[in-house]
Amino acid sequence: MNQQLLMIEDDTRLAAMVSAYLGQSGYNVTHAGDAISGLQALQTKEVDLIILDLMLPDLDGLEVCRRVRALPGALAQTPILMLTAKGDPMDRIIGLEMGADDYLPKPFEPRELLARIRAVLRRKNEPASQFHKHLRFGSLEIDLDSRSVSVSAQPCDLTSYQFDLLVALAERAGRVLSRDQIMEAVRGRELDAFDRSIDVHMGRIRAAIEMDAKAPKRILTVRGVGYVFARQQD
Repeated sequence: MNQQLLMIEDDTRLAAMVSAYLGQSGYNVTHAGDAISGLQALQTKEVDLIILDLMLPDLDGLEVCRRVRALPGALAQTPILMLTAKGDPMDRIIGLEMGADDYLPKPFEPRELLARIRAVLRRKNEPASQFHKHLRFGSLEIDLDSRSVSVSAQPCDLTSYQFDLLVALAERAGRVLSRDQIMEAVRGRELDAFDRSIDVHMGRIRAAIEMDAKAPKRILTVRGVGYVFARQQD
């Protein structure tokens, strides 16, 4: 069955163009022209990914993203690709902090949008590892089959992309990884040299798995290099 995409976008001409282009690649696109109808559509039909515009007539995309992440069960984990204003890094950073999996600034090439969609869906659907089923570090448990994370048996709220980032670090515990090495490990998109979005994701992962995100014990920053996942934990 073709994968189902929900595009929440008030520009009907753009939505029609994107829907036609993605349809040629085998995706079924449902278009919602405002935030409320988009949220309603998400709860009434199966959706594999949301393409979410930041600027909407009723609610902004950040609020929509927050509401999606607050939904019950698997709906909260629906991948979100946010469309942001060109040249505004704060929109991108805030969007990632709210739980978006990726972003694309407007105007964009449909071909790049397709590549981003494929990358996000691949991270969602592919097993994170072929060799291990569980990773345990003290009270932290990472279940690779169910793609879930818990601390002291309490579930942690991570996006599919953040889960893969955590696994990439945990499977290489004790090894310092640069940002480029981390991105290569998760086979995600290449980041611009000055793009710090990976740091935003690391901050959200820390907030989910650390006792004190400001004094992390699990994911440590190595200044000028990148990150290391500590072998010895609680």
